[in-house]
Amino acid sequence: MFEQQASGTDRAGLRADLLAAADAITRDEPDMTANMANISALLTLYLPDLNWAGFYRVVGDELVLGPFQGRPACVRIAHGKGVCGTAWASGETQLVPDVHAFPGHIACDAASRSELVVPLFQKGDVCGVIDLDSPTPARFDSDDARCIEQLARLLESRF
Repeated sequence: MFEQQASGTDRAGLRADLLAAADAITRDEPDMTANMANISALLTLYLPDLNWAGFYRVVGDELVLGPFQGRPACVRIAHGKGVCGTAWASGETQLVPDVHAFPGHIACDAASRSELVVPLFQKGDVCGVIDLDSPTPARFDSDDARCIEQLARLLESRF
């Protein structure tokens, strides 16, 4: 359906299509779990070269696994630990070209080589993260980060 090595133009089109599909599929659905599940499926459908796409939710003092597409994953992540915990603690997008060079990286899937994590906010506080993993080093770029940040803002408007 989609080529694994999409060109920059093709990838831009896929990102635009992803955002449009996400808007359409979540527009009239108030249940956030259902929306996260569908968004996880859309991420794997529209973005080539992923081996994991999904969500972690803030529950107490941990990130807890939410809906996702991919291999089984770490269930709980401590605040400030790994790429996801760092995005939670900092409230900032984490664009990691080489996860093996990231201090404290948590290897849920040994095949992952690069990662993009974007925090989700509710009432000014991080309430979860969108996590994307790829088996390809430096798979994600700043355009991907901006797209997933737009996706996060879309989801936040549905809370």
